Amino acid sequence: MDISDVRGYALSSPINPHQDRLFFGGTRRLLKRDVVLIVVETRDGEQGYATAGASSSAMREYFEGESQGTFADIVEGSVADAIEGETVEQPAEIHDLIDSVDLPERIQTEAASALDVALFDLRGKEVGAPIYELLGEEYDTTPTVEIPLYASAGMYMQPNGYVEQAERIEDLGFMGYKYRPGIGPDGDRETVERLVESTDEMEIMLDVHTWWKLGESYGRDTVRALVEHAADHGAYWVEEPVEPSDRAGYVELAETGAPLAGGESEASSAGLVELARTGALDYLQGDVRHHNGYTGCLTAIEYCTNREIAFVPHNFGTWLGLIANAHLVAGAPEVRLLEYPVFERDPVLDGTPDPGMYPFDLAFDILDGQPAVENGQLTVPDGPGLGIDVDLGVIEDYPFIEGPWTEFHYDDR
Repeated sequence: MDISDVRGYALSSPINPHQDRLFFGGTRRLLKRDVVLIVVETRDGEQGYATAGASSSAMREYFEGESQGTFADIVEGSVADAIEGETVEQPAEIHDLIDSVDLPERIQTEAASALDVALFDLRGKEVGAPIYELLGEEYDTTPTVEIPLYASAGMYMQPNGYVEQAERIEDLGFMGYKYRPGIGPDGDRETVERLVESTDEMEIMLDVHTWWKLGESYGRDTVRALVEHAADHGAYWVEEPVEPSDRAGYVELAETGAPLAGGESEASSAGLVELARTGALDYLQGDVRHHNGYTGCLTAIEYCTNREIAFVPHNFGTWLGLIANAHLVAGAPEVRLLEYPVFERDPVLDGTPDPGMYPFDLAFDILDGQPAVENGQLTVPDGPGLGIDVDLGVIEDYPFIEGPWTEFHYDDR
């Protein structure tokens, strides 16, 4: 693959009017969602695609203040300088080229992740095979193209709001419903209890996502009690119940016997493996968009293989990111489940009431066409590479908007 051009486009999907969500201790304001679309072109005119920055961790994105516009500029600057004009035989070779660029760790990992995905897309197009077949050949697996999905939704509602949304999600056939708690210890307990009572076969997951630490509103003993309560009521997992860097906190909570998940906020695939080595997790949540692409995630998957820890990809962005992670699930060993974020007006989830969290139209419009989702299951496209067509019209339709995508405003206490 002779690389001739590397482009990064910062895009924003406005939430207009903005939405305010009350959590225990303050208000979260949702303003927009940001995406960086990566386009890599070869000398023969073939293009490979990837996304970056869709949302690895809302906490990190907001408080560290890295803008998507800045990342797109880096891609078109120092990253493009290191890659354009190079010949790459295999996607993994791109990592050495990016490592030669002097960048902060997270930005370097983000760049390596996006370029790895785009080059796998190009490699698949070059040999006429979907990415999952490339992965299957490397790991001697038989690809599984029918993937069960769990729905990722539910953010700061009263318990009856979560229940109504979960019932709609179950009607759509998803194997699980993941929601964001944080409305207060009593409300969080009631929500778990009512969700278990109101659903039948569907699993329930809590994406705590450090919300229990916002403004230090939940103490450590309260967090432990809530984790135990969720486990006692059959929660499939409790995700990021402590700050991502709090390894000791994970280990301490694992002693309760509660099923724990985490990993999306790790800075690299090496960090994923380090987190897994603690033995505290039942589910490790890497993401090809944030953890060194397929190359990095496969390293983490190899560690999980034959151990009592399941690799379940994190995915909380556009349909393009969904398909990218779906190929990993389809082709990698012992990976069988994928996260499906539910946004308002999702074209493949017909009916009312709308189960979406908030509007993110760019998530859908970035593809020319729709993923094959039916009865809570995704059929991975079998075309070369990612097997999808990107609508480059989004570059004009969704110009970048400066500023944070979300704001947290705390009550005076």
